[in-house]
Amino acid sequence: MRFIFVLTLLAGLTGCNRSGSGEDEAAGGIVTPAKGPDRFRVQFESSKGNFTVDVVRGWAPLGADRFHELVTAGFYNEARFFRVVPGFVVQFGLAADPAMTTKWKRNIDDDPQGVSNTPGTVTFATAGPRTRTGQIFINFGDNSRLDAQGFTPFGRVTDGMSAVMAINAEYEQRPDQARITAEGNAYLKAEFPNMDYVKKATIIP
Repeated sequence: MRFIFVLTLLAGLTGCNRSGSGEDEAAGGIVTPAKGPDRFRVQFESSKGNFTVDVVRGWAPLGADRFHELVTAGFYNEARFFRVVPGFVVQFGLAADPAMTTKWKRNIDDDPQGVSNTPGTVTFATAGPRTRTGQIFINFGDNSRLDAQGFTPFGRVTDGMSAVMAINAEYEQRPDQARITAEGNAYLKAEFPNMDYVKKATIIP
């Protein structure tokens, strides 16, 4: 039973873009994000409190660069934590406005395996090779089993992990990612009114 449960959780991470947002290589093509700083911090103001992500470009250069682009563009502002699996991950990165999600359907290439998916690390979700776009997850537990499957962390929560751990998990994996992609927060506010969310994400000077 435990083996089946693990496979189910991994399917959520590897299938989210394909089944939820339709973000695949054919739809978006492969682009190279603009080079970001070698190291930077992002403060997330959330409905559960603030937390800070310390990004190290050397861990995953392309992932770090895309994350810098997205935060600068305001992509994560008002985005909901639509997938919360206690002991595993919290996932977000489908924009509040469907037009913003569509705008960033531009896949980036893979980063080589680097640091491990340990508690607090932040990683892009994928739908297989070369499919990273905007969805990210924060590891709640030791998810090192993900390391060899294309999930390469680009940063770590260095402050406020207690706020991350407190994110509402009552809806677990119930939200339909296709509907989030098409309808954005209109769908989530109506169907999942208690869902926690990012108020604003800002690069710290």
